[in-house]
Amino acid sequence: MSFVITVYVPGAIVMAADSRQSIIISKLMPDGAKQQAVETVNSDFVYKIFLLQNQRIGISAFGESVLGKVNIESHVKRFQEEKLKNTDDISSVTKKLCDFIGDRFPNNNTTFHIAGFNKESGVSIPYVYLCHTSRKEIQRLNAKPENNEVIYGASWGGQGDIIAGLLYPKQMRNKNREVKPIPTAPIIWDTMPIQDAIDFAIYAVRTTIDTIRFQARPKNVGGPIDVLLLTPDMTTWIQRKEHRGQPT
Repeated sequence: MSFVITVYVPGAIVMAADSRQSIIISKLMPDGAKQQAVETVNSDFVYKIFLLQNQRIGISAFGESVLGKVNIESHVKRFQEEKLKNTDDISSVTKKLCDFIGDRFPNNNTTFHIAGFNKESGVSIPYVYLCHTSRKEIQRLNAKPENNEVIYGASWGGQGDIIAGLLYPKQMRNKNREVKPIPTAPIIWDTMPIQDAIDFAIYAVRTTIDTIRFQARPKNVGGPIDVLLLTPDMTTWIQRKEHRGQPT
């Protein structure tokens, strides 16, 4: 499992993700009996956010992270080498990626956020797509479906119950045993500065990691937090784990 989040505000798109890869192991005992499947942490150094530098597009992956015994990072690199042209925009990249993974692994459980900007009539328009690769379904997350008007907010995938519990309205029973909503203070995405969007993305991932740490549940979100910033003018890593050797 994973936790990824994409925050889209007027000035930028911010993508953040954890680095933990958990796998389910099951094996046969010497007598042939099947051992109960066990979920375990396989790595805390998995990349889940990818930057297509030539197209200035960000991709984040959640769900099944190993396809055909190969990490999703390798599949994205192969996709970039085999299928992309410098002229591809956010819409064509999304369609090509959905087809690339869906054709090779039709029964997969991998989902992507794909984000970037298109120039339309001289104006940079933000696009954030959700791609269900097994069903080859593509949904634009940052626009109203009836008229494509751009909207601002945040979308997440993977282990999203913790951040949803913090942000979504809740209910409680009053003294008369009636169920009443608890007012929830809104987040005003339309006026959020870029730095606040970065801080919120990190907060969402860190809160998920820290909450899972204390709950009696599989520890399937963890490790360093990677953060990618996309604006009409640039793409840059706010923070990204790096390979390193043994300290001397």
